[in-house]
Amino acid sequence: MKVFLTVLLWFVSTLTLLGQSDSTKLDSDTSNTQSDSLQLSIKSPQTDSLRKMVQTGALEVIVTSEGKPVEFASVNLTNSKFSGVADDKGYFKFSAVPAGEYQMVVSAVSHGKLKLQATVVPDTVSKIVANYKLGSNSLNEVVVTGTMKEVSRMESTVPVEVYSSTFFRKNPTACVFESLQNINGVRPQLNCNICNTGDIHINGLEGPYTMIMIDGMPIVSGLSSVYGLSGIPNALIDRIEIVKGPASSLYGSEAVGGLINLITKNPANAPVFSADVFTTSWGEVNNDIGFKFNAFKKATVLTGINYFKYGNRIDNNNDNFTDVTLQDRISLFQKWNFERKQKRIFSLAGRYNYEDRWGGDVTWNKSFRGGDQRYAESIYTKRWELIGNYQLPVKEKLLLAMSFNNHDQNSVYGNTPYLARQTIGFSQLTWDKELSNHSLLVGTALRYTVYDDNTPGTASPTLENRPDKVWLPGIFVQDEISLKDKHKVLLGMRYDYNSVHGNIFTPRVGYKWSVNENNILRFNAGTGFRVVSLFTEEHAALTGGREVVVTGKLQPEKSYNANINYLKKIYLPNENFIGFDGSIWYTRFQNQIIPDYETDVTKIIYNNLEGYAISRGISANMDFNFSNGLKMLIGGSYLDVFSKKTNQQNVNSKNRPFLTERWTGTWSISYKVKKLNLGIDYTGNIYGPMRLPTIGSADPRRETSPVWSLQNIQLTYSGNKRYEIFGGVKNLLNWTPARNQPFLIARTNDPFGNPDPDNPKDLPFDPSYVYAPNQGIRGFLGLRVNVK
Repeated sequence: MKVFLTVLLWFVSTLTLLGQSDSTKLDSDTSNTQSDSLQLSIKSPQTDSLRKMVQTGALEVIVTSEGKPVEFASVNLTNSKFSGVADDKGYFKFSAVPAGEYQMVVSAVSHGKLKLQATVVPDTVSKIVANYKLGSNSLNEVVVTGTMKEVSRMESTVPVEVYSSTFFRKNPTACVFESLQNINGVRPQLNCNICNTGDIHINGLEGPYTMIMIDGMPIVSGLSSVYGLSGIPNALIDRIEIVKGPASSLYGSEAVGGLINLITKNPANAPVFSADVFTTSWGEVNNDIGFKFNAFKKATVLTGINYFKYGNRIDNNNDNFTDVTLQDRISLFQKWNFERKQKRIFSLAGRYNYEDRWGGDVTWNKSFRGGDQRYAESIYTKRWELIGNYQLPVKEKLLLAMSFNNHDQNSVYGNTPYLARQTIGFSQLTWDKELSNHSLLVGTALRYTVYDDNTPGTASPTLENRPDKVWLPGIFVQDEISLKDKHKVLLGMRYDYNSVHGNIFTPRVGYKWSVNENNILRFNAGTGFRVVSLFTEEHAALTGGREVVVTGKLQPEKSYNANINYLKKIYLPNENFIGFDGSIWYTRFQNQIIPDYETDVTKIIYNNLEGYAISRGISANMDFNFSNGLKMLIGGSYLDVFSKKTNQQNVNSKNRPFLTERWTGTWSISYKVKKLNLGIDYTGNIYGPMRLPTIGSADPRRETSPVWSLQNIQLTYSGNKRYEIFGGVKNLLNWTPARNQPFLIARTNDPFGNPDPDNPKDLPFDPSYVYAPNQGIRGFLGLRVNVK
């Protein structure tokens, strides 16, 4: 009988522990300071008897960084089933834990991982403080972009740069496109002086070489890479991860120059209500509202609403055209996270964006849209996106990711209409497997793109409408091999079949040497490919009077890249910290397609380059964190980008591309006056000369830009836990590209006139001479509210 009771108690205990490991719930008896913490406890009539057999204790954990609580950090006792999430005060409590020694792992998205030893004493509440060291949150972030796996930045074989939402609040902007201006080696480039559309350059390469993703889904491409970037509000972004250099072996087409992954907020970590509102002295108004709620029993829903309005017609350079595009934009975002057993992933997200923007003649109104009485560029954009991630309910870690988006464009450029629609469906299944010292990732992906417009680009030889329909299935495999404790080797390859261009193979290799915990050396090499969509990328073909001419059948571009990255952490006395991150890269292109604007000012001529193109350079970031409240992030890059073309006489000619700087610098300097609860942020960038797209020798505009800089300062009062007030000045130097220039837009007095190629002094209408924003100095004032 005694044996039977013992076995019965053991069986009940086991079932209870298993039930507690699959679900966590709020303990209604906790105090107010612990009301949001998740507790694991044994609740059964046999608790007292069990404790006599298995001695247990409790463990309280407080997660901090620089003395401040870290919200919603994950806390796990390894080799056990005890885990949970801390509350918004960094507090978590384990109950009824068997006595003994444990290794505890604490993980926070913006701080990385901590490993600590924890001791559980019978019938005792033990306490442990998990404190992130000063500076560790700048180099130990959890990243997923480099290898499609969640690892700390220090452990990743592929160098990944991470920028949190805190970084972007130092220079508040209305959208992601503008916020990237203070990241070293990344530059938002305006492509039109009138409608202000743009793309993102990485290391001097044009925007189409940059893949932009949301939560790992490649949904920002084609039309949206030109027209959709300004529609992504900062409020829904938790962090941005950037990989510089080809990543086609994992992500396929377009990830040639690099990729930018926008990680949206996790509903579980978001405040119950948030608002971020600011206005500028130019009349811009930006409103971000967010709130979350629980749906059903196991779903948390985050909703974000962004509205941006700018309707002030300003013409400071006196050319009778608006200096800045007028915009009316709304973006709706919602993300659902579902709680599942064994912490399996299931999330759904959707976004809708509508924008009405126009620029041009200051006397224009919508009655002139599409006519030849007043010139303006009017763009209506409707875009919606769906994103889903679902971990299959099997023992192996299989993740199914899906996305679907539709982009509808209704634009007129003077009296030239551009009506286009692009639909992209994407699905991907990955298998993540750990085998001894091998970390395997195997996946298959399928992408289907439909693009249609009213240009000859989607017409048959008989001028019948023929939309582009491209299937792009692919498979990829990656193996990260750990060699002892200090060395890792990454081997990867991808095979894609493009229904238009055929087979595409992209391998890559990486090596990481952890000299010690404060010094990391990485080497990566790989290939990339890109298929060009001329009319979605070549804005100048629509805005000016140029004709697009394609000579020969265009082949996909290919690139070969190698880069070396060195990362160092230096811990100084009194909790002062310095971080260094430097890279050297070299990329060689074959079949590169470079538009020729110079041979004939009335045409844009396309062909695959008969020769090769090179992008090479060096960049470095220095990260300073001092215990007195001073923080600095200072970066600089030197770029050498050129192409060599072989003519019929086998003579090579070297050319720099337009709008590519020789060197660039960025900085973000912050200081906190603790006694006043006042934060001071000074941010800025500086760019070396660029070659500018003039129109022949008769054009009086500069062929090369001067050195130019945009600088900003912000003051933030954070004396209240629920709100903060911020204000400052943008473009302190009041710099604009119109300085010392006869004009920026050619022939604004007669934008509908036809250029005469026999009279080169008669310049054609041309709004593409743009390399920097036209907005001068302006003040801003705003309010942020967070209710947790």
